[in-house]
Amino acid sequence: MQSRRAILLGGTALAATAGVPGLLWAAASPQAVAGAQSFISNLASQGIAILQSTAGGIDQREAQFRTLLASSFDMPFIARFALGKYWRKATPQQRSDYVVLFTEFILKSYSRRMGGYSGETFTVSGAKVAGKKDVMVKTKIVQQGGPPIKADWRVRPLDGQFKIIDIMVEGVSMAVTQRSEFSAVVRQQGIPGLLQALRARTQKFGIAS
Repeated sequence: MQSRRAILLGGTALAATAGVPGLLWAAASPQAVAGAQSFISNLASQGIAILQSTAGGIDQREAQFRTLLASSFDMPFIARFALGKYWRKATPQQRSDYVVLFTEFILKSYSRRMGGYSGETFTVSGAKVAGKKDVMVKTKIVQQGGPPIKADWRVRPLDGQFKIIDIMVEGVSMAVTQRSEFSAVVRQQGIPGLLQALRARTQKFGIAS
């Protein structure tokens, strides 16, 4: 489900800070913009530190990376967005199962791809208000022997913390792409088919279809 660039992005920077000072921000305030930018900078530093660490085994580093992933993304929000209009058509049990499977799929997909990191550098170039609630943080990932990758992180202040709700890789929304792919599966196989596909991919650590 994830492109090569998305995999690289995940292996390089999809991690989270343990927390930003517990204030409540107005989404459009200068404090929110500065805080979101700092959040993403710290996110990258902590993620890369795990990827570069030689302490412990790969399983231990995967567990650390997975914990950081879980705390940095608003998984329930992203899961609901990715299901789109079919969320309303799902039963309460299907919704519950879907959110669990979606979250597990995303976490395993990225934590199991930690080995794809090969010394890329990550820089934050700025941040700006995006809509009424969010901040868009602009970043660049410089690859060895390849063109730089531009990624914009949509961050939302939530209950005194920052949460990532989308990533735009070279102008393409990962959340929108996921929604399109899920919609295609549901149209052909229904919601039970999507749940089955997610369950199978999760068991195989999120290998691409």
